[in-house]
Amino acid sequence: MSRHLIVAADGGSRGNPGPAGYGAVVLDAASGEVLAEMRESIGRATNNVAEYRGLVAGLRAAAQIAPGAPVEVRMDSRLVVEQMSGRWKIKHPDLRPLAEAAREAAGQLGRVTYTWVPRERNSHADRLANEAMDAAGREGDGEQGIGSRSAENPVAPAAQAPSWKAAAGRPVSTVLLRHGQTPLSSERRFAGTGDIPLTPLGVEQARAAADWLAARGGIDLIVTSPLRRARQTAAEVAAATGAAVQVADGIRETDFGKWEGLSFAEARDQWPAEMAAWLADPGVAPPGGESFADTGLRVNAALDALLAAHPGRTLLLVSHVTPIKTLVTRALLAPPAAMHRMQLDVASLSEIDWYDDGPVVLRSFNDTAHLRGM
Repeated sequence: MSRHLIVAADGGSRGNPGPAGYGAVVLDAASGEVLAEMRESIGRATNNVAEYRGLVAGLRAAAQIAPGAPVEVRMDSRLVVEQMSGRWKIKHPDLRPLAEAAREAAGQLGRVTYTWVPRERNSHADRLANEAMDAAGREGDGEQGIGSRSAENPVAPAAQAPSWKAAAGRPVSTVLLRHGQTPLSSERRFAGTGDIPLTPLGVEQARAAADWLAARGGIDLIVTSPLRRARQTAAEVAAATGAAVQVADGIRETDFGKWEGLSFAEARDQWPAEMAAWLADPGVAPPGGESFADTGLRVNAALDALLAAHPGRTLLLVSHVTPIKTLVTRALLAPPAAMHRMQLDVASLSEIDWYDDGPVVLRSFNDTAHLRGM
């Protein structure tokens, strides 16, 4: 018999929009055992955006724990419960991609039902969400994160200004390694979900990164995208460091659809309007592909699961341009448009520390010192 799970999720903002965060917990329905819990400060957003973010994170965590399991979702948001149950229409455009992401995550599970519960019966997720809102308020631009959530009223989320605050405890350190050179990267072409290999130079770059990481030491686990170029790079690091390798689909590259294999100029010439819209709006996908917004949802969900599963450890994430830039923008509380202003070279290394009590520290970005002379 399939394991039955409960996902309790919540989210909110102080100001609507204001400093926002979500919380989610996955429980074994039979025993009540907590299988996973997560919370995240998401900068400045609305109650409904935060609630949906909590739902998506909870469903994705459940799918990782027990794919195909039946799930009961419990939330104190009548809006989310009624919309996801199909009884209310989703009218606000900011919520539609989040609802679609929730449906996609639910598709990896068995039967998913949605139950409204009073807030006092959702206290675990509510506590996590409030902790995330507290952190968002402390990190915000003058907002103190005091008071309760406002009434539901979705408004487009905006960026939150970063600021420093002290951190406590040992963080989860993520070392982010972009794979080595491929035939498409050497020609600066769109390389998404196509399963292309490394070039001979790419293999040498992977080995150089592996040697540097072995000398650095301290890598507890290698987590790699399932795409061949990342797995080849991860294999070189595993051989040099002896660390185990885990595959995570959540950190694969964006699906660029019909632009796969094309140069930027070629794609722009064939789809000028679509290219302009894609550059202007992270919610727009290339023809037949995946938007940066959707990529961000799965990448952040994958990170949340890793942070929950490996407290205080050092993880090497072998991934691609978009996922790595997504994590950097999250660390810096930067808007999605900032991704277009970042240069991320093949086989480069970046490092981010994620503290359990909220702060995040970007320690390095696009480091290629280990590739000198190549």
